Amino acid sequence: MTAIKHALQRDIFTPNDERLLSIVNVCKAGKKKKNCFLCATVTTERPVHVKVMKVKKSDKGDFYKTQTVWHLQDLAVVDAKDAVKENPDFDLHFDKVYKWVASSTAEKNAFISCIWKLNQRYLRKKIDFANVSPQLLEELPKVSEESVPSGENQIVSGVDEEAAAEYQELNAREKQDIEIMMEDCEYAISNAEAFAEKLSRELQVLDGANIQSIMASEKQVNILMKLLDEALQEVDQIEGKLSSYEEMLQSVKEQMDHISESNRLIELSKRNGDIMLREIEFLVNHMDLSRGHIKALQEADLSSSRGIEACTNASEALLQCMNVNLQPGHKMLQCVKQQQQLFSDLREQFARRLASHLNNVFVQQFTLLFPYLYNRTYYLSMAGHDQNSTPSQHTVEITLPNHHSFHRDLLRYAKLMEWLKNTEYERYEGLTRNYIDYIVRLYDREIKDFFEVAKNKMTGASKEGKKFATLPRKESAVKQETESLHGSSGKLTGSTSSLNKLSIQSSGSRRSQSSSLLDMGNMSASDLDVADRTKFDKIFEQVLSELEPLCLAEQDFISKFFNLSQHQAMQRTPLGDIDDADGSTLSRLQSTGAQTSVSSEKDMIRQMMTQIFRCIEPELNNLIALGDKIDSFNSLYMLVKMSHHVWTAENVDSASFLSTTLGNVLVTVKRNFDKCIISQIKQMEEVKISKKSKVGILPFVSGFEEFAELAESIFRIAERRGDLDKAYTKLIKAVFINVEKVANESQKTPRDVVMMENFHHIFATLSRLKISCLEAEKKEAKQKYNDHLQNYVINSLGHPLEKLTFFFEGVKARVAQGIGYEEVSYQLAFSKQELRKVIKDYPGKEVKKGLDSLYRKVDKHLCEEENLLQVVWHSMQDEFIRQYKHFEDLIENCYTGAGITMEFTIQDILEYFSSIAQSH
Repeated sequence: MTAIKHALQRDIFTPNDERLLSIVNVCKAGKKKKNCFLCATVTTERPVHVKVMKVKKSDKGDFYKTQTVWHLQDLAVVDAKDAVKENPDFDLHFDKVYKWVASSTAEKNAFISCIWKLNQRYLRKKIDFANVSPQLLEELPKVSEESVPSGENQIVSGVDEEAAAEYQELNAREKQDIEIMMEDCEYAISNAEAFAEKLSRELQVLDGANIQSIMASEKQVNILMKLLDEALQEVDQIEGKLSSYEEMLQSVKEQMDHISESNRLIELSKRNGDIMLREIEFLVNHMDLSRGHIKALQEADLSSSRGIEACTNASEALLQCMNVNLQPGHKMLQCVKQQQQLFSDLREQFARRLASHLNNVFVQQFTLLFPYLYNRTYYLSMAGHDQNSTPSQHTVEITLPNHHSFHRDLLRYAKLMEWLKNTEYERYEGLTRNYIDYIVRLYDREIKDFFEVAKNKMTGASKEGKKFATLPRKESAVKQETESLHGSSGKLTGSTSSLNKLSIQSSGSRRSQSSSLLDMGNMSASDLDVADRTKFDKIFEQVLSELEPLCLAEQDFISKFFNLSQHQAMQRTPLGDIDDADGSTLSRLQSTGAQTSVSSEKDMIRQMMTQIFRCIEPELNNLIALGDKIDSFNSLYMLVKMSHHVWTAENVDSASFLSTTLGNVLVTVKRNFDKCIISQIKQMEEVKISKKSKVGILPFVSGFEEFAELAESIFRIAERRGDLDKAYTKLIKAVFINVEKVANESQKTPRDVVMMENFHHIFATLSRLKISCLEAEKKEAKQKYNDHLQNYVINSLGHPLEKLTFFFEGVKARVAQGIGYEEVSYQLAFSKQELRKVIKDYPGKEVKKGLDSLYRKVDKHLCEEENLLQVVWHSMQDEFIRQYKHFEDLIENCYTGAGITMEFTIQDILEYFSSIAQSH
């Protein structure tokens, strides 16, 4: 325990200028044994503060920390539980009762005794000690020497606190007196008893002198006592006067209390009045709708600009009044209830009037546009009927009508729609459905007519006098359909007959099947093909260019008119399905199994756009199918144009309806492009070559050249260059494989000639077009061309001096067996005479005749288109000269000095080859 005291004093109390007087190890009664220490401490500075602290050992280390601190003056009762029997339990009553169990009864008693002494010395308020032994409250506990730590302030547990407080250090004079006294008694150190007796005798002498002095001053004491008695009498008189004054002041105090209470009530009444006035002013200022606003909501003309502005201001004021933040007490006031009912009635009345007016506006606008649409269709259909008109007269432009005026008229109601959305969402939702009902039919008709014109342009119907597929409708039919828009249900009830599909009738001058690499090679990319493809590209680009602003304008209008520009989450019921004339649903989300809840306003815009422009994607797919049917190479144009428009739409908004729709159509275009490439490869594999004629340049090799030229001109600045590169790789691989296949199957033309000519053509094409992804294939084509050129030259030329070749092969065989060059001429079979005989068989005339025959043979094998005859003939000349030089070297080495030479020279050989080439 001594070590713990020392540690606590050092770590906790000394830094805080406190002294530890007593400590007891305790735990809470009735709980788990979590030991702690209760410490009684006093401060070292005045005024002295006495505290009881609860100190606990930290869970993270071996140090102690203070957990709870109580002031001793807050202690009411110390209950030792039993004053007779030893019991470690005791209670301390502070703000509540704390029950403790000490580790031993002795520690408990020492702690309680210390508390009693501290109470007696420092506190005016006496603490109640219950069930404590009287002896414990009188005796001082003994202090062990171990309880005084060295180097620190003396800590006394249970000793007389007064003695510790009165101790003072000797001053200099006292020290000097003691030293003089001890010098006078030299034996003070050696004989302490004698020194003590001397001091005792001197003390007795001093005590006697003190007593005599006191007795001598008895008279002065009596005089002092008398003066004290007189002073006490004066004090009693003063106390009497003060009591009378206090009684008088008591009545004054009561009166002042009454006045203070009255003033408090007056102040409270004034404050309540101010609060009530502020509340009334708040209600009047925030819940008072002017008569002008009320009149505007009830009677203002919603068709005029001034009326719309008045209704907009009035609706905003009404919304502000309805959204006032009222206190719970405000809602109990009758006037507030009446105002709220008035606002509710005005909101309901104006919302109903606004919804009805906007429905009428939808019907009027659509009624104005609908007959124009049929008249436009009529004139478009009549464009092909006039057989006497010139092409410029009956040419119909591929354009879509804009609805800027319609949108401009409706955007005046945008703020009112926002108000309707915030106050009457069901009516807002109904107007949204009705708008889609009206506009869907309009866009369906316009877009279908637009695509019919585009198809007519593509198929050349206007040039050939083909009449437009849509016939004019009777006036009664138009009237009946427009009148059906005014139904009470607010939905479109009339049936819309779809435009008849345009049947594609190709003229005799056009191809009946899609183009391929093979028939491209046969037709040689005629001017008609180029014109048709250019025309198709322009038409397709114009279609996309017309659709984009139409969709963007409608999306911008929807976001502004229906207040859907902010992408905050909405938990609303989604738009209901719109029924078509045949009862089929138009909800794309439900038809695809998507979730019916609209997660955000952005999703709501996309859903509305999908419903409004439901026919764009099918019509685009039909147009793409038509273009692919006309010419499969149109997929290249469509892939580039569609990729560019998708890229543009994604930069604006990657999740918009336009971006999504064009992306879906792009997938279809890419599939058609892949089918076109697969079809070309399949046609390569199915190619058949005539057995009676020479092969020449294969049609699919020429076709690949024209395909590459066309693709490079189309994809020059395209975003999807990677798709073309992949197609190039597939096509060139198929070309290589099938060239080799045809060369192996060729009977009329040697294999090396087929390989040489076609790979030379491929190499020339790739070198001219500089296609970066085919650099490896270009090098491979060049290598194959050189290899097969060399093979053909060697195989065709063979050994024109056959006997000489046979003779010198024998010579080389003898040399290989170890016979020296100079000894070969001594061999009977290879003597000089035998060599001269062989040389005589090859005069210059015979050599030239043989070369002429070889030239005619080569000319039959090679085709004029690739023009490789001179190249091959020159390679044969080099090969012949190489053989000639080889023979001369052997003659020089083996028959040195024999004077044997060939009948013709190298110059003769050059003249033979040149004259043969010129003669043919």
